Amino acid sequence: MVSPLDNSALRGLALGVPQATSEQDLGQQDFLHLMVTQLKNQDPFKPLESGEFLGQLAQFGTVSGLAGLQTSFDSLASSLVSNQALQASTLVGRTALAATSTLARGTGESVSGAVDLPASTSGATVTVRDAAGQPVRTLNLGAQSAGLAAFSWDGLTDAGNPAAAGRYTFTAAYNSGTGSVAAETLLRAPIDSVLFGPDGFNVELRGIGELPFTAIREIRNEPAAGAGATP
Repeated sequence: MVSPLDNSALRGLALGVPQATSEQDLGQQDFLHLMVTQLKNQDPFKPLESGEFLGQLAQFGTVSGLAGLQTSFDSLASSLVSNQALQASTLVGRTALAATSTLARGTGESVSGAVDLPASTSGATVTVRDAAGQPVRTLNLGAQSAGLAAFSWDGLTDAGNPAAAGRYTFTAAYNSGTGSVAAETLLRAPIDSVLFGPDGFNVELRGIGELPFTAIREIRNEPAAGAGATP
């Protein structure tokens, strides 16, 4: 009966078996050399079972195929990212309607946005507050249907005086039954730049700052002066 062959026996036969990178790392070429060597030195009256060898060889082929497929997918992903970056760069200079409620405006600049209403209402309002949280203007939008209700602030206070430059917060509410319910506010601002990261890309909005692209609800191909654009 033939004894199992180890590495020292194979070296004694001068078969030149390639050395694996580690004892637990056996490559496909190493496996083929080992298989051929054992077949050459088997007892002809008690041949070795080749089914296990063939099964292992098929597994090597599967692993090699998956490795090639992974390489192809990596190349495709890189190509898609490059294409996405090229498309995203065309957003600079356009105006975006983003899910945010705070914006910095300069002197004399107007601000526009929208209120996301989940249902029709008999009345909706937008309250503009300064950096200290004090209300400076209330915009009455009247009756509105469900969806995005546009609004615009001309930069004046309720007293008709120009509001100072700075950061302002816009909060919205709408009538629902016998009470008032808060609604999501969206503000419009120009896209100044696009920033790329491992999880996608963000946009830098003038007067708002950096936001994920998922926060953008609408993009318009129109010039915009100041913090907001005309809705």
